[in-house]
Amino acid sequence: MAAWHWLASWEAVAVLLGVAYLLLAARESLWCWYAAFASTAIFLVLFWQVRLYLESALQVYYLAMAVYGWWQWQRPGEARTLAISRFGARAHGLVIGGVLALSALSGALLSRYTDAALPYLDAFTTWGAIVTTWMVARKILENWLYWIVIDSASIVLYLDRGLLLTAALFAAYVVICIAGFLAWRRHYRVAAAVSG
Repeated sequence: MAAWHWLASWEAVAVLLGVAYLLLAARESLWCWYAAFASTAIFLVLFWQVRLYLESALQVYYLAMAVYGWWQWQRPGEARTLAISRFGARAHGLVIGGVLALSALSGALLSRYTDAALPYLDAFTTWGAIVTTWMVARKILENWLYWIVIDSASIVLYLDRGLLLTAALFAAYVVICIAGFLAWRRHYRVAAAVSG
């Protein structure tokens, strides 16, 4: 019982920091990366405890991406900030095809060689999140649409593992991602109108 209380307490802290990350990212605030780093460190341990091994490994990547995103967003440059950009159809095709192929391969390996829970779904959310986190750091507009799909799939994963607060967090993420997409799209259009 003490272990469950510990898990639930840290899950609550990670969830609050996760909400802060996404709200700050939607506002294009550099502080989002600090919240991301702290939340990620906690989730790394939590996911390992509930046998979501790829999700746990993903947190190591998130730690590095929090540092990269912070560096990318604060780099001095001509405009002092990284501009929002878009992917073309070919880039989207490569990303989606790559994520699906890696998910199938990783899911099969996890299924065969580990006791991982929901190995294919774990693989899909992990590989999708890897690419999409990079898209956030590079301020690719469509990252928000990818996150809506990944976060929706993650809700199923976390409910299955009894991580109710984390599932609720990801449900909130879906709503915040819609708002983030609309805000970034508005900024993108304004910038395009000014430069064009």
